[in-house]
Amino acid sequence: MTNFNGTLLEENTILSTQNRGYAYGDALFETIKTSYGKILFWEDHYFRLMASMRIMRMEIPMNFTMEFLEEQIHKTLEANQFLKTSARVKLMVHRNEGGLYTPDANDVSFIISVKIVEDDFYILNDDFYEVDLFKDYYVSPSLLSTLKTNNKALNVVGSIYAKENSLNNCLLLNTNKHVVEALNGNLFLVKGNTIKTAPILDGCLKGIMRKQIIDIVKVLPEYELLEESISPFELQKADEMFITNVITGIQPVSKYRKKTFTNEVSKMLLQKLNVKIRIS
Repeated sequence: MTNFNGTLLEENTILSTQNRGYAYGDALFETIKTSYGKILFWEDHYFRLMASMRIMRMEIPMNFTMEFLEEQIHKTLEANQFLKTSARVKLMVHRNEGGLYTPDANDVSFIISVKIVEDDFYILNDDFYEVDLFKDYYVSPSLLSTLKTNNKALNVVGSIYAKENSLNNCLLLNTNKHVVEALNGNLFLVKGNTIKTAPILDGCLKGIMRKQIIDIVKVLPEYELLEESISPFELQKADEMFITNVITGIQPVSKYRKKTFTNEVSKMLLQKLNVKIRIS
């Protein structure tokens, strides 16, 4: 069952071809993990969505409160009998039909869909995981590039490239040739006692898991956090490299070109992340 503006519909319900998310990519989405009905990092997701809607000049409905959308997510989970398991929730907001590039109005609708995920908490996946740079197209750094919109052509083409080259993932460069993120998450490098990730100004996604990891590292006295531009040359000098998103948590990278990496810091951060979830 899918939730469309508060009404539960069968999964095969058809959207109009005039839907602006389909026709123009005029839509935002949040990918959210729930565990036994608990919405992980809900406040961070909610405020990112509200900020993104303002940037996209969408009209935020009066009833779009944190409590209302949380209730709608729980309603959808319950309808699919997912309250006693873990799930991947996709909350999409699109501008309503009407107009061409210029919309007739800025009113919005929302769609909530859910799928089961296996792990209730975050588990370290230490299987072999190889990445390389994707250099066919570049991220143009701006506020728009930090949003989760329907405009994901670069990620789709990059994912096909990764599959064709037997890679687990690819790293994206911006137009200044800085490494900004992976295809499906933010990137962190570990070198000695320094943990580094690209700054938002470089065009990376303003990731929810990125924020959790930054908050954890900032209170660790033995590590220094840097939000600074990453040169491709730094990748082979790092001791460790990992990718973050809210579904996987932390994905350690095993290999980049001829360089292999450890995953000790990933393990430590993942333990602290799970503790944070349990006490929240």
